[in-house]
Amino acid sequence: MTTRDEARRGAANPRSDELRLDSGRDVVGRRDATRRDEDRAEHPAAGSAALSLPERLYAARERKGVDLYRAERDTKIRARYLAALERGEYGELPGDVYTKGFLRNYALYLSLDPEEVIGQWRRERGNVAPPKTVLTIPKPIAQPRPGLQFSPGIVIAALLTVLIVAIGVWLGIQVMRFAKPPTLEVTNPREATVQLTQDATSFTLEGTSIPGASISVELAGGTRQATADSTGAWSMTVDVRRGKNEFKIDATDPDTGKHAEEPVMVVLTVPFTPTEAPTLSINQPADGTTFENGAIAVEGTAANATEVSIVATYEGPASGAPAASHGSSTGPSGPPGPAPITVPVADDGTWNTGDSPLQLTTGKWSITVTASNAQGKSASLTRHVAVAYKGVNLVVTIKGGNAWIKVWVDGQLDPTVGRAGRTLHDGQVLTFTGQQSVEVRTGSSGATLFTLNGQSLGALGKRGIPETWLFKPPAPPAPTQHQ
Repeated sequence: MTTRDEARRGAANPRSDELRLDSGRDVVGRRDATRRDEDRAEHPAAGSAALSLPERLYAARERKGVDLYRAERDTKIRARYLAALERGEYGELPGDVYTKGFLRNYALYLSLDPEEVIGQWRRERGNVAPPKTVLTIPKPIAQPRPGLQFSPGIVIAALLTVLIVAIGVWLGIQVMRFAKPPTLEVTNPREATVQLTQDATSFTLEGTSIPGASISVELAGGTRQATADSTGAWSMTVDVRRGKNEFKIDATDPDTGKHAEEPVMVVLTVPFTPTEAPTLSINQPADGTTFENGAIAVEGTAANATEVSIVATYEGPASGAPAASHGSSTGPSGPPGPAPITVPVADDGTWNTGDSPLQLTTGKWSITVTASNAQGKSASLTRHVAVAYKGVNLVVTIKGGNAWIKVWVDGQLDPTVGRAGRTLHDGQVLTFTGQQSVEVRTGSSGATLFTLNGQSLGALGKRGIPETWLFKPPAPPAPTQHQ
């Protein structure tokens, strides 16, 4: 290879020339150090204290077993400056400030005392002021920072903190759960009031709530229950009648017992043809029933009807009982029947006699119920019942004012009125049942009306006059002096 090619490569790679120069100087430095080692071997009395700073640096690097290039990588100081320090050629260094920084970092790297190394450098340097060159000062080698230490106390405290936070979160969730009522939404129908087709007989209510919620639907004739599934969805199929059908829907959380904030009301209307005849059903009484008490409640349902009338007709004595001996509007040998009762049909199609049941005496009776509408259409049903009183059944009605009463049943004070008696107001009704007798003390005989075993006796005295009456069938009512 020609000298021209080498020069061309050298011009192309000046860094290589520097390294070759530094390497050559390093070789020379090693030879000088070898000669110094030989001299120390010949003159051991000189000892290590006679070493100059460049010799100390070189010897320390040799002990560490690294070359200049490895030291350059570890200290981030260029190899040419490290070689200048080991040769004592301080003029090749940038300046005093940088030289001290190089010495300090190199001393730390070689496990030498940096302050002692800088002090020796100052002593050997004398007062020579090298030219100042502005260069970036290399960062000193940072001492390794100690790792994060965890003592048992810190670990226990951290675990307790995490446990307390977790318990607090859990308690907060439970408080919110128990304080919050269940949600309730009806998705079918979407409107609160819906009109169905004329032929509709059932409808499926659907909605959402919390998972597992108990859904109750209050409708005519009772309440039905459903349970929301794991997604909170629920559904229930209900029967609908002609006219207005109202449903009250509620949700209950089975764990907390809380109800939804507000029940949902749904109204389903099934239209009917105005000219269509009413439909009628009687839920009570059942046909052929025998009653021991003549106060008989009548109830049922009707469609396409506005009102229901109820008429009771005497048919004869009950089995084994003699026929009544007094006349009646229902027949020459029958007791008088109660006046006809007319009750309205509710929006949901139900009707009942409510607080005014039929008061029937002993015997066989037919109860005829007729439903009618504004167009004159009607439908009728009849139920046959029997009344066979046992003992005494006395109905006391206050009419036209207030009256104080005191009652003995089978010779004992009745607990419903008490030992001191009780004042009843106009329109109040009480029923007393005994096996042998019922005795009533009234403060106003004319305002106290009696019905004995289904037979209306009316008032037995005058208004404002206190009297006591003993009812012990088959004997007629008799006044007594019982106070």
